[in-house]
Amino acid sequence: MNIKYTDKHNFNKNELEELFLSVDWSSGHYPEKLCVAMKNFNTVFSAYDKDKLVGMVCAMDDGVMNAYVHYLLVNPDYQDQKIGRTLIEKIKEKYESYLRIAVIAYDNEMNFYNNCGFEKSKDASPMFITSLWT
Repeated sequence: MNIKYTDKHNFNKNELEELFLSVDWSSGHYPEKLCVAMKNFNTVFSAYDKDKLVGMVCAMDDGVMNAYVHYLLVNPDYQDQKIGRTLIEKIKEKYESYLRIAVIAYDNEMNFYNNCGFEKSKDASPMFITSLWT
């Protein structure tokens, strides 16, 4: 498999819907909104197998100190091939001069993020106001 990485921000709704629903994320039910969101993120790195979108990471930042990884997803058919790790490495390279890169990790993803260099906060917890169910 020859995975190609890109930093484009323009996607068609079908490829976003397919990728997000492949990992059972409820935001995949809003592909038009996802298209707009991708254009608005400061940073988007995506992984393609030929013309198929198989992975993506998106981040927001304040321009100098803080970056927040909002999405990291890899189609289950392509997991365990270091695609997620490569996408995180691209984020770490882009934001290497920043003082903080943050991510909210679901409990079953903690080991992955730990292995990528993230540490669980001892004194903070994520909080949400959301209508999404995953």
